[in-house]
Amino acid sequence: MIIKPEPGEYAPFYAGYVEKAIAHSDVLQTLTQLKESTYQFFTALPAEKENYAYAAGKWTIKQLLSHMIDAERVFAYRILCFSRQDQNPLPGFDENDYVEKALLHTRTLANLAAEFRALREANLFLFRSVTDKQLLYNGTASGQTVSVRALLYITAGHELHHLDIIKQRYL
Repeated sequence: MIIKPEPGEYAPFYAGYVEKAIAHSDVLQTLTQLKESTYQFFTALPAEKENYAYAAGKWTIKQLLSHMIDAERVFAYRILCFSRQDQNPLPGFDENDYVEKALLHTRTLANLAAEFRALREANLFLFRSVTDKQLLYNGTASGQTVSVRALLYITAGHELHHLDIIKQRYL
C-alpha cells in the first residue's frame, strides 16, 4: 500500500484531490477499480446527456470526460518523468484551451469512455511499476514541486472530484 503524501509533496491547490483519494483505501486499488466503474458510469448515461451542461459557460459531460482524459495523460507523463529522475521543469496546461480544441463534435461519449478505460489500463502498468524509492522522487510541474506519490493520489482524487460534480450538478 502506498502511504499518503505529506502536504509538502504537492501544491496546496491539489489538497482537495489528495484528500478525496485518501478517503478511499489503497490508491492503486482505487485507480484500478475506477477504471471500470468510471467507464460503466459514462456508458450508462443517456445519449441526450452527453452534450448537457448544468449552466451557461460550464462544460458538457462530454467535455468533462475529455478533460479527465487530458489530465490523466498529463499526470501520467509527470509520473513517468519524475520516477525516472528527470529534473526538467514540466509545463502546466490550459484545461479550457485543451477542451476547446479537442474537436469533440466528432466523438461520442461512449467513444471517450472507451478511450478513458484504455488509457487507465495502460497507465496502471506504469503506476504499478513505480518502486517505493521512486514514489518519493519529485520534480517541478506548473512551477510547483510534486512527488510521484502525490501525483498518484492527485490522479485518483481528480477523477473522484469530477465524478462527484457530475453526480451533483449534471444528473
